[in-house]
Amino acid sequence: MLYDTLVAAARKGDALDDVRLAALDRGRGLVALLDRARRNTWDAAKAPEDYAAFAAEDTAVRGDLNRWLEGCAGADARAALLVLMLAGCHDDAPLWRHQRDMSHLAARTGGWTPAEAEVLLECAAAHRDGSWFGDTLLIALTAAGALDADGRRAVGPALRLAHQAFMEGHIGSYERPMIAKRLRALLADVGDSLPAGLVPVHDAWAAPLRERAREAPEVDVASFIRHLDGLSSPRPSQKWRRTCVSLADAADARGAVAECLRILAEGEPLCSREHGGHAGWVGEQYHYHYLVHQNHGDLARGVVWAATLTGGAETVPLLGALALRAGAPGGDAAQDLKLAGAAINALGAVEDASALAELGRLQMKIKDRALRKQIGTALQAAAQRQGITPEQLVERGVPAHGLGPDGTLERTLGAHVARIAVEDAATVRLTFAGADGRASRTAPAAVKDGFADELKALKALAKEIRGTLSGERARIEAIMSDGARAWPYGEWREYYRDHPVTGAVARGLIWEFQGEDGAWRAAMDAPDGEPVNVRLWHPARAALDEVRAWRERVMDGRVRQPFKQAFREIYLLTPAEEETGTYSNRFAAHIVYYRRLYALFKERGWQSNFLGSYDGGYNGEARGEFGGGAWRACFYHEPVEEGFDYTPEYAATDQVRFERRDGRRWREAPLADVPPLVFSEAMRDVDLFVGVTSIAADPSWADRGEDRYTAYWRAATFGELTASAEVRRAALERILPRTKIAGRCALDGRYLVVRGDLRTYKIHLGSGNILMEPDGAYLCIVRGGRTGGGTVFLPFEDERLSLILSKAFLLAADARITDEAILRQLSPAR
Repeated sequence: MLYDTLVAAARKGDALDDVRLAALDRGRGLVALLDRARRNTWDAAKAPEDYAAFAAEDTAVRGDLNRWLEGCAGADARAALLVLMLAGCHDDAPLWRHQRDMSHLAARTGGWTPAEAEVLLECAAAHRDGSWFGDTLLIALTAAGALDADGRRAVGPALRLAHQAFMEGHIGSYERPMIAKRLRALLADVGDSLPAGLVPVHDAWAAPLRERAREAPEVDVASFIRHLDGLSSPRPSQKWRRTCVSLADAADARGAVAECLRILAEGEPLCSREHGGHAGWVGEQYHYHYLVHQNHGDLARGVVWAATLTGGAETVPLLGALALRAGAPGGDAAQDLKLAGAAINALGAVEDASALAELGRLQMKIKDRALRKQIGTALQAAAQRQGITPEQLVERGVPAHGLGPDGTLERTLGAHVARIAVEDAATVRLTFAGADGRASRTAPAAVKDGFADELKALKALAKEIRGTLSGERARIEAIMSDGARAWPYGEWREYYRDHPVTGAVARGLIWEFQGEDGAWRAAMDAPDGEPVNVRLWHPARAALDEVRAWRERVMDGRVRQPFKQAFREIYLLTPAEEETGTYSNRFAAHIVYYRRLYALFKERGWQSNFLGSYDGGYNGEARGEFGGGAWRACFYHEPVEEGFDYTPEYAATDQVRFERRDGRRWREAPLADVPPLVFSEAMRDVDLFVGVTSIAADPSWADRGEDRYTAYWRAATFGELTASAEVRRAALERILPRTKIAGRCALDGRYLVVRGDLRTYKIHLGSGNILMEPDGAYLCIVRGGRTGGGTVFLPFEDERLSLILSKAFLLAADARITDEAILRQLSPAR
């Protein structure tokens, strides 16, 4: 019988035995109903005709239980709630069946005694590892909160135990803040200034706070820690900030929170094998690393803000490192978006140029949509404080890293001079010169042995400069879609051309300069006189003759542009797109490798859901912002397989649509309304997505026999050229005459034709795949490592162009090929 079982469990030999037994005796009828419900079970072994009896009994017992619970009041109601909590410790069925009834009983019942409230707190703590911990703890806190001051003090020990269980147990993020507020308010009433478990007892990042609590007067440090833990919003109020600084000074805790931040940013992550939610869960088979357990998230975010408010600009490198560590996937710990958000928002509160530069760097590296939004908000707030636009704020905050106007920095290390130099838009070099003036990229032994710390710092600085340079390339390329962006000449000269880092990018690009007459003239440096405004040149705004002239100049001058500009693809609205009106099918119906596609979305800064076998995972939509954030392109895609596990291997591409920002909303716009530069840049990205991830670019696909996608592969791999392939052809027209194989090569429509000694080959300029003359047989060459081709100057980075050239060099000398896999295809009889 359930009653006998509960009575036996209630006898614990403590002062609460009488309370438990009295409740069970008063609620004996309720226990009988619970036992009746427990014994009415159904299993598959029973005959189908028995189900009607089971269902009838279930309905009857539910009705009797509801009438019992609705009719009880006063002492009977308190006893009923105690019975349900005690029964829940034996079997959680009463909890999931009557959780709402229990909450209503607690809310409408008064007259609780301290002993009864203590039993409820004890039962709730017993569920710390279960699904019903939050619900039962709220019920117990409701009863404890109804006690008078003396009653609350009497249950103080039980409240402390409940708090420790709360810090160690599992409660959903939705309930947690409310429960924490109520629980800690009750503890404050009973004089517990620093509840047990509020500061994690094992985590290394919290060690400085634990140490400070042992050293300092308890009331000062306790008040400070409670204040930190009370931060549950992404950005604290001004009152919270002022109070935080005064409490930190009273507790002499500035150094402690600074060290906590350093450990969060640089220290070893925590491991679930040792402690945390899954410690010992499945032994050595599974574990993960994390920075902060969710139960201590508010305290950690409070620490981040306290360190920032008391440390100022000195915290910027650590905040940036923490935001990247917690906000970007693939690091040494699981993502913690709330912690990353706290670091980002704290950076926005630091009124120093270094913080702006760090936010700009994070904007280029963090791909999570919510975090990028917070970065934008932080930049917007900082810009408003200075009366400028967020774009101006970012470009003015690009760090110079101590470099001189020529992009170099030198340090004397004994008899050697170390030199960091920004050599071009993609290269930062650290070299060492001795007394003879000879430069070496390897640090001499004297430098390694005598100046180890200085050498480490120089290497770290060079790495930082590379990161800034990479970010500037991406940032300036994004401006290509913003046709309205222009700078006053003096501003452009200061923040672009003459900047020691940004200048390395700017000086390799074509700009347009507006004179006093209002006309725009293109040049790679400022023309004579004093131009009024400057904007980035885009081939879509130029005449064909001007584009050709710039391509010739880039090739003749061997100018390696930071990104593809003179040879940039142009995408114009087609008659078919004018007819469809609101969407483009230009890149629809392609079969792509899905994981590659998703990775490329992230790399190019597009946001997309992940296709998978879950609700909403069968329709993909990737979104990328253009035109300074005023426009958004939407690229649709979907799985092509049925019954896939978790995620599909292949996806099919679909429409591209455009939306215009309208306040905080996005409104779909007709293609004809999309600015030409926005349309061209967005379609350029989509072309890249399809061109790189399509199975048509896989040279080994032809070996798959009658695969279901072979028809698509055959049609796409040698199909009409896209805009990117047309640009590749234009580049080859200028590159090939400068090579040693020029006499063996010719461009013929969509192919580069290469005449070898054994065969003649047609390399498709889109896919890079090869057909052999005279029979049109397919030649499969799978790229392994470097395939040769000499040192050919390329005016821009294009992996497909490099691949086509390497194949051309290989096939022009086909008589010297030794690879058996290729030779068998050239001479099938072998």
